[in-house]
Amino acid sequence: MLRTLSRVTFAFALCLAPAMAADEKLEPGTIELFNGKDLTGWGYKSKDGKFESFDGKTEASDKRYSAKDGVLVVNPGKGTAQLWTAQQFPKDFELRLEFRAAVNADSGLFLRGKQLQVRDYPVAGPYKNLKKYKPQDWNEIVVVVKGEVAHCTCNGEVLEEAFKIPATGPIGLEADRDTMEYRKIRLKEIK
Repeated sequence: MLRTLSRVTFAFALCLAPAMAADEKLEPGTIELFNGKDLTGWGYKSKDGKFESFDGKTEASDKRYSAKDGVLVVNPGKGTAQLWTAQQFPKDFELRLEFRAAVNADSGLFLRGKQLQVRDYPVAGPYKNLKKYKPQDWNEIVVVVKGEVAHCTCNGEVLEEAFKIPATGPIGLEADRDTMEYRKIRLKEIK
């Protein structure tokens, strides 16, 4: 019995080791909106308000979004597609995520339904004068929401000082043009 238990414990520890290393010791109260393995917690909203959940799936039904090796990939395709969290966020929060954009890629981050452009900024705009943006490399967006206003930065440079957003809603990502990658999508409610 002890030998079996130790094998189970060892196997469990091996499964968790990569995830724990990737977590980088999250601050208390921080939740990962993307688990790095699949699209659990995310899905598509239809026009009639129904939610198509991708829990446990590594790709969306139209293959526009996929999860692989800790990265949520926005794949090229026809038209736009929007991926949404199942969860709503009515309280104040800080959202942090990293993104990497292909040349001239176009995507978006929805904050309770209002879109903040996330792109290859120097080429696709609208924030063409960022000095700390790293083309085709990982960049960090931090959004601090207080009430119905969001303060948005990329690598510490202000994108939007007072971005007006709805009082509640989900977080979303847009698939528009070319390949985008997201990782470390983390949210922490603030008081």
